[in-house]
Amino acid sequence: MENLYQSTRGDQERIPASRAILNGIAKDGGLYVPLTLPKFDRPVREYAGRSYRENAFDILRLFLTDYTDEELHRCVDAAYDGKFDTAEIAPLTEAAGAHYLELWHGPTIAFKDMALSLLPHLMTTAAEKNGVTEETVILTATSGDTGKAALAGFADVKGTRIMVFYPKHGVSPIQERQMVTQTGDNTCVVGIEGNFDDAQTGVKRIFTDAAMNRELADAGFRFSSANSINIGRLVPQIVYYVHSYGKLLKEGRIRDGEAVNFVVPTGNFGNILAAYYAMQMGLPVNRLICASNENRVLYDFFGTGTYDRNREFILTSSPSMDILISSNLERLIYHIAGNDAGTDAALMSRLLSEGKYEITDAMRRNLSMFVGGFATEEETAAEIARVFEEAHYLIDTHTAVASAVYRRYREQSGDDTVTVIASTASPFKFTRAVAGAIGIETEGADDFALAEKLSDAAGVPIPAAVTSLRTAQVKHDRVCATEEMAQAVRDFLKV
Repeated sequence: MENLYQSTRGDQERIPASRAILNGIAKDGGLYVPLTLPKFDRPVREYAGRSYRENAFDILRLFLTDYTDEELHRCVDAAYDGKFDTAEIAPLTEAAGAHYLELWHGPTIAFKDMALSLLPHLMTTAAEKNGVTEETVILTATSGDTGKAALAGFADVKGTRIMVFYPKHGVSPIQERQMVTQTGDNTCVVGIEGNFDDAQTGVKRIFTDAAMNRELADAGFRFSSANSINIGRLVPQIVYYVHSYGKLLKEGRIRDGEAVNFVVPTGNFGNILAAYYAMQMGLPVNRLICASNENRVLYDFFGTGTYDRNREFILTSSPSMDILISSNLERLIYHIAGNDAGTDAALMSRLLSEGKYEITDAMRRNLSMFVGGFATEEETAAEIARVFEEAHYLIDTHTAVASAVYRRYREQSGDDTVTVIASTASPFKFTRAVAGAIGIETEGADDFALAEKLSDAAGVPIPAAVTSLRTAQVKHDRVCATEEMAQAVRDFLKV
């Protein structure tokens, strides 16, 4: 049965998955959602003992129904290959009272690789299926990790170009260097004078600029996105929650049908939304714990039912979570409103005009599986130290936010449910913050020297993704104001 997609904001056009992936975002500015969230077509226990590729294929075919089995197998096999530095695509490590789902063993050492290794193959296949002749321009805003993972995935992919905007002063030195040294004749990276929300708003404005879209269409280009606003980015993230449950089952840590908790460090809301989708499909889940840093807009939302971005934007040691407009929350709002596009559109309009909105009591009742929590900068550093001291296990700042939130939740609730923490980045991507947290002197040392000290202290090798940056040549050095973003796109495409 074909699963079609429509906008969260009311555009009645219903399109197949491949077309939704190509478009990235709906014409009315909404996000694509499936008309029906599919259910698992096999018992959950059967996901235990299967390879990551096998589980990825099984789940993707429930959503991407206009792709043939042969096409999906080809995409999955190309994505989950030797580019990961461990034999197990997403290892599950038990340490300090929790299970850490290590999602950072891909080429850019962040969880975005789990989906962005696959998206280019899904997109080029979609272009072939739909007879698209225009060159696809991937336009993406990043808070640090999506940008590099997207650049790595789409570099030199035929029929595509990719342009990434990032907050010039809002990412870690390693994150920035990963992006500005990116090779590939079809790549472009631009820093903006502003924060991630400014970059994301600017990209959305370009996507919905009808005149600019016509201008680029006349020049043979079409826009799409590699952010998790693209359903082709979001669906592959469901896989690792199902796969981790299967691993717990296989190892005898849970019984068949036993519910687990997932704790997810959250900024743009895509990663935890994927866990919510897995739950709706039939994965036994007790609680989805949404962990925020000091930009606690999501914590406040789950506590009050009011989403309010009218607050100070705080730069933290977990920059991928420094976000006040969580784009993927729109999909959740649509679902908890009973798949009511009118309600969603009204709330998103209010967010744009007033910077906030409030959901109804009925909608709040549909959020009972979510728990919000946040960690301060001091608590984040202390958690890195605690986990390292107790288990000699290094975690990055984002994972530490989730770990600290979970520890407080467990202490306050007494909930001893088996818990999986999404570990979203390598500690070597945030060397200064991690090194400082475990007592390494950081004054006067560059990030590469700190990586060596971190490696010595933890007894683990420095990832190749970091060592290769030391001598990499900077290829992208443009910085622009947010109002200059559209012109930067024109300059890159020479139109």
